[in-house]
Amino acid sequence: MNVDSDKSAWQMTLVPLGATIQKAIHSLEKSSMQIVLVYSEDHRLVGTLTDGDIRRAFLRGLTLDSPIDEVMHRNPLVAPPEIGREFILQLMQANKIHQLPVVDGNGKIIGLHIWESIIAPTVLDNQMVIMAGGKGIRMRPYTENCPKPMLEVGGKPMLEHIIERSKADGFRNFTIALNYLGHMIEDHFGDGSNWEVKISYLREQEPLGTAGALSMLQQSLDKPFLVSNGDVMTDIHYCDMLDFHLHHNAVATMAVRQYEIQNQFGVVKTKGLEIEGFEEKPIYRSHINSGVYVLNPDVLNLLESNKRCDMPTLFERIKENGGQTIVYPMHEPWLDVGRPEDIKRLQQK
Repeated sequence: MNVDSDKSAWQMTLVPLGATIQKAIHSLEKSSMQIVLVYSEDHRLVGTLTDGDIRRAFLRGLTLDSPIDEVMHRNPLVAPPEIGREFILQLMQANKIHQLPVVDGNGKIIGLHIWESIIAPTVLDNQMVIMAGGKGIRMRPYTENCPKPMLEVGGKPMLEHIIERSKADGFRNFTIALNYLGHMIEDHFGDGSNWEVKISYLREQEPLGTAGALSMLQQSLDKPFLVSNGDVMTDIHYCDMLDFHLHHNAVATMAVRQYEIQNQFGVVKTKGLEIEGFEEKPIYRSHINSGVYVLNPDVLNLLESNKRCDMPTLFERIKENGGQTIVYPMHEPWLDVGRPEDIKRLQQK
C-alpha cells in the first residue's frame, strides 16, 4: 500500500491545533509533501492545510501570526490502514488529491499516502518464495514434459507472470522451490538478472508439500517474507498484503477468497416434523485458501529439516504455539490452475 511510515518524513507534516500560519509554512518547507496535518491534543486528525490554502488566507487579509484553525480544511478525506493500493489510487484520482492521511479507528494519524510513492512502489528487501516443485498430476498431459508453473499464459510461463507482478510491487529477492523437472525452471530464469531481480533455488530431493521446502532456507531472514504457490494466477498486490500483515502484528497471514456454492434445489427448513420455512436455491459462502501467505521468520523454527509439511499444518502449529494467524480477504481476480480446463481458459484470454 506504500503508506509513508518513515517518521522523519510524514511526521514532519504534523502541526498542532492552534499553531500559526508561519508554523504551517515551516512544516511545508521542511517536509516537501505539500500538506500540513493538523492534530488535536489526543493526536486525532482535525484538519489539513496546503500551500494553496495559505495563499488564499493572505488574500483574505490574514497574517503569518494568524492561527491555522481559521484556514484549515476540517473533516478532511482520510483512509483507514487496511484499504488496498487500487482503491487508494481510485480515491485520490476521483478527488484529484496527491496526499491522503491514514487514520486508525480512533481517528489518530498513523501515516500519509503520497501519490508519487504509490505509483512508484518502494523497492522492498523482503523475500518472495515461490513453491514450484509440484508434479501437476491433475494437469496431464500438459505437465508430462513441463513443470506446471512453466505452462505458458499470454506467451510466457505462469511463474514469470508471478515474478513480474511481484517486481512491480517492489520485490527484488526471489527464492524458487524446485522438484519435478526443476532444471527447466532454473534454465529459464537463471539468477534472475534478465528480469533485474535476484533468484536463488531450494532443490527438494522429494516433494515436501506447500511449506516443507521453507525448512531449507539458508539465508538469515530478519523480515517477514511472502510465499506463493507457483500455479496461482492473481492480480493481488503483494505489497498491500505485506502492509496488512505488519499493521496487524501477525505472525502468519493467509490470503483468502470468498467462494460461493449455490444449492440447485429449494431448501425446506424443518424442526422435527414441522416446516419452519423455505429458502429457494440458497447460496452458501465460505473462505478458501488462495495460496499466498506472509510469514514471520521465526515460523521456520516450527519446520523439521526436509520433512513434508503443508501450509494449513504450519498455520496450525503457529496457532498452537501462541502465534497470531490472520486472513487477508482478497477480491482481485484469482485462479488456482489445477485442471486442464483452467489453463485452457487462461490461454484463451
